[in-house]
Amino acid sequence: MPAYTYLARDAATGRELRNSLDAPTEEAAIAALLNRNLLVLSIEEKTSKKGKSAGGSVPLSDLVVFTRQLATMIDAGLAMVQSLQALAEQTNNKLMRDVIRDVCSRVEGGDGFSMALQRHPKIFTRLYVCMVDAGEKGGLLAEILARLATYLENTARLRKKVKSSMMYPTAVTAIAILITIFLLYKVVPVFGEIFSGFGAKLPAPTEYLMKLSAFVQDTIFLIIPGMGAVVYGWLAYIKTKPGREFWDRTRIKLPIFGVIAHKICLARFTRTLASLIRSGVPILEVLNIVANTVGNVIMEKAIRVASSDIERGDGISAALAKHPVFPTMVIRMLTAGEQTGKIDSMLERVADFLDEEIETTLSGLTSLIEPLLIVFLGVVVGGIVICMFLPIFKMSEIINPPGR
Repeated sequence: MPAYTYLARDAATGRELRNSLDAPTEEAAIAALLNRNLLVLSIEEKTSKKGKSAGGSVPLSDLVVFTRQLATMIDAGLAMVQSLQALAEQTNNKLMRDVIRDVCSRVEGGDGFSMALQRHPKIFTRLYVCMVDAGEKGGLLAEILARLATYLENTARLRKKVKSSMMYPTAVTAIAILITIFLLYKVVPVFGEIFSGFGAKLPAPTEYLMKLSAFVQDTIFLIIPGMGAVVYGWLAYIKTKPGREFWDRTRIKLPIFGVIAHKICLARFTRTLASLIRSGVPILEVLNIVANTVGNVIMEKAIRVASSDIERGDGISAALAKHPVFPTMVIRMLTAGEQTGKIDSMLERVADFLDEEIETTLSGLTSLIEPLLIVFLGVVVGGIVICMFLPIFKMSEIINPPGR
């Protein structure tokens, strides 16, 4: 359906409004505006790129700001349309601005807020839409949006913490590899030419280094594309169903990093489950949403099996306890929540505890990785330097070997 951008004047207040709406024809758009008591000053068909409003994605930080500000405005008593118009005017992200305007137009046209959000699945996830829908039905939209903003803020904070913790070791490792390749390709051959003029047997470490340097020189134009092909092949493989299942099963069993990955998935599971239950979403729908957002295929399968068991009459804790991917601590907290009728509060505590453990582990890991990487870099580069200087230390034996 075509979209039309219009400039109209409110007959009651005299205020000019600039927005857009969907209509089959321009005449239908004008008629719809007249029905809203709006005098059309100008109207034209929107000529945006295909998929502009529904395609692409926005940073999580922009979504957090939008949700928090919308919650504040609605709680203050502003109408939904006025709130969306204000947010569309003040946002700096062009895609987000177009999306908000489209949502505003649909709400003006009579659609529910959650129904309008469904038109943009790449920006507003199913979790987001379901919580908004529950808020609309329960008359607690401002409160639900505030909870949703808090949930998104916690998600963004954890994601930022993980990325920042992994950035340093990744950068140092990449630099170490580049320095090693440079030394083997450019520096070591120069020393090799000097040592070859001695006409004597070099120390074994130096000979091995020369052979490695010669191999790198001969295959340098194959090594780099080969490394790129391996990385590309691995990334393509883990996007397939068996590849993703293999990687998700393997990564939660890795030492140190596997524990962190497992806790991140558990924290996402417990916090999402708590937010949806607290918002009044039906439990089976909750489990279906959580399974899609947990971020691990093994855990997703376990949740779907547990959902079937719950549908047959089992309790949440009893159904999840059958799967070892959920630790005993989570199951016991769930059991206590079921007994006291405070599942959402218990799950929220578990999520907070897991977030604290993840941050503590990442901080300790970062402190441990820094000296380990320095040692690694020193051993690699220092080893190459020592191998190059060994013949110089034994210069007298090389130039005047015993028995000459």
